Amino acid sequence: MTFAPDLFSGQVVAITGGATGIGFRIAEAFGRLGARLVLASRKADSLDRAVASLVDQGIDALGVPTDVRDPAAADALAARIRQSCPGLDVLVLSHGANFVCPALAMTPNGFRAVVDTLLHGTFHCCRSLAPLMVERGRGRIVSIAATNAQGGSPLMAHSGAGKAGILSLTESLAVELGPAGITVNTVSPGPVATDAANARLWPEDSAAAAVARATPLGGRMATADDVVGAVLFLASPAAAFVTGADLVIDGGNRLRQVPALFGR
Repeated sequence: MTFAPDLFSGQVVAITGGATGIGFRIAEAFGRLGARLVLASRKADSLDRAVASLVDQGIDALGVPTDVRDPAAADALAARIRQSCPGLDVLVLSHGANFVCPALAMTPNGFRAVVDTLLHGTFHCCRSLAPLMVERGRGRIVSIAATNAQGGSPLMAHSGAGKAGILSLTESLAVELGPAGITVNTVSPGPVATDAANARLWPEDSAAAAVARATPLGGRMATADDVVGAVLFLASPAAAFVTGADLVIDGGNRLRQVPALFGR
């Protein structure tokens, strides 16, 4: 691993959506660098498996079932951290929701469910957990956004709208929380190849291959591990003066509107 051993030793890191996919890979990385973990996830069974896997690796991990769409659940997560940990150093917001559907065929409930999870969930967790950092005069908040937050999101208008809201919310919080010593940033992956994303967003091999071919760097989609390094950087001392920023991890995929120039 690129980062120094024990980089996050003695720090408490809370990760929403930490039981599966990108969130779990982020949790493993922080844990291997010495952090004490608090994982939040809506599904208790997935959370139990994730915590057991981390503990088997010698990582200190606590699981707290949490539906980020519910402000009371975010408050309860903050209370559990306050009860069980010496404080909160890093908050990683990696919860997600998405499905493919044309905007005019999407139901109001379908649109609401995704935006509630992505945008409202991010707000609820920041509102509830950031005060733990304010009390100590320091902290790092990193949200997982996406490149579809800018330039439109055909067939995923709900996700694009929710992620765009996260970018704006992040910039506002960066200004408001900066005087308290808290940095607030986002990481925006392009298409990421995980088991869940492959099954939900591009189940056909031809669709996945087309997305991969559109990526100038390597001709592949991002992996969860590609995202991990960016999150660790933003939480590390190397990013002490970085706030309100969006770090794009997409291999140049967002620039694909000119593929003909390169024979793709």
